Amino acid sequence: MTATAAHSGAGTAPVDEMLPLRRLVPLACQHLLAGVAAPVSSVILIATALELPAGRTASLLSATLVLCGIGALLQSLGVRVLRVGARLPFLMLPGGAAVAIFLQIAREYGPATASGSVLVSAAFLLCVLPFYGRLVRLFPPLVMGTTVVLIGINMIKVTAPMVAAGPGLGFATLGVIAVFFLVLRGVWRQMAVLLGLVCGTLIAVLTGTDLEVAHGAAFALPDLFPYGAPHIDLLAAIPLLVFALASLAEATGQTVLNSEAVGRAPDPGRDVPRIARADALVSLGSGVFGTSLMVTSAENIGIVQLTGVRSRFVTAGAGVLLVLCGLLTPLTRLLAAVPGPVVGAAGLVIYAVIAVMGFGMLSRTDLNNGTDSVVIALALVIGMLPIVAPEIYAELPSWARTLFGSGVAAGALAAVALSAVFRAVGPGPDLTAPDAPGCPDAPGAPPSDASR
Repeated sequence: MTATAAHSGAGTAPVDEMLPLRRLVPLACQHLLAGVAAPVSSVILIATALELPAGRTASLLSATLVLCGIGALLQSLGVRVLRVGARLPFLMLPGGAAVAIFLQIAREYGPATASGSVLVSAAFLLCVLPFYGRLVRLFPPLVMGTTVVLIGINMIKVTAPMVAAGPGLGFATLGVIAVFFLVLRGVWRQMAVLLGLVCGTLIAVLTGTDLEVAHGAAFALPDLFPYGAPHIDLLAAIPLLVFALASLAEATGQTVLNSEAVGRAPDPGRDVPRIARADALVSLGSGVFGTSLMVTSAENIGIVQLTGVRSRFVTAGAGVLLVLCGLLTPLTRLLAAVPGPVVGAAGLVIYAVIAVMGFGMLSRTDLNNGTDSVVIALALVIGMLPIVAPEIYAELPSWARTLFGSGVAAGALAAVALSAVFRAVGPGPDLTAPDAPGCPDAPGAPPSDASR
């Protein structure tokens, strides 16, 4: 399916083109397929880790799909009066890192505290948006890469026991997901994990595993406050607060990417606060319905580039479909019945990919610069200690155990602080060293500014 960037009328930009319904619906379905894997796999991971009953899992999945749909509508259509939404073809999904942190808080302090942390982080993000320009500088690739690596490693440790509960089924699911990544292309490859969940469930049924499927009406609204009244614990919320700030830096890159893809001049100073404002408002709903922070995603940009259709009304259509899927409870109840080892296998893939993304971010830093490499090393040490030696802070006061006992929070805060301190007072790169960046004798040295 292809299209040109021709305007639908005089003076209408491609991103604002209103497509006829017969073209909009199939294009919206493509974006739906690209985006549905993230909320489904994320909710099943949360439900399995917290041992939620099938009915509550279905309700949580329903809420997440509805919130994703509302987020896509906000970002695609925007509310100009409130300066909410970038009016770009974005989807909004549960961030893999945000889900990992939510699970970490829920396991250590209880799901009510995790929901309270989501509410605190969303409100905090709304409050700091006026300072966007200053805050985004605190999260260069060095900081974000270190944080994402720690999130991936920490959650691999959390997810592995799910596979251990049924290793045969878990490893079979891992193999199926790997095959799908190998043979599928385009939008179907983006669904490899979701298809792996389906195939793993089929294997479980064929091998005699009983699935617990909840019963109920065909359409239903999700439950409010599924874990009881949210509990506010600012120390427990620190990892999500750090993630909320880091999401501003991620949104900056996504805004530039999406704007260029639809032929609109990038304007992060205008668009990023609007994107983050929509993220925060929808995330307030996440705290009410018991799921993790929502973040705007640019993973559907590949479909925009593939089809050549740049209209934001296509992703708005995908948002409507997500809301309908969330309210269609037989579908959510069926998805909620996926066995634990199958979910664990999918989780291992998801969080391993997150860790690899972190290494990719770190590869954009100058590791020949002793300052950057030392900052990364020290932050990783601080972040890994609670993972490999959980009792190391047992003798500290409770507030210190909360702060340093979370590898993600401790590592992220260490990366932010060390990066700022080292850049302010530490030594600069040694430009006379043979391998120093910019040195004429260094193999693969980048060209000077004058030659770019």
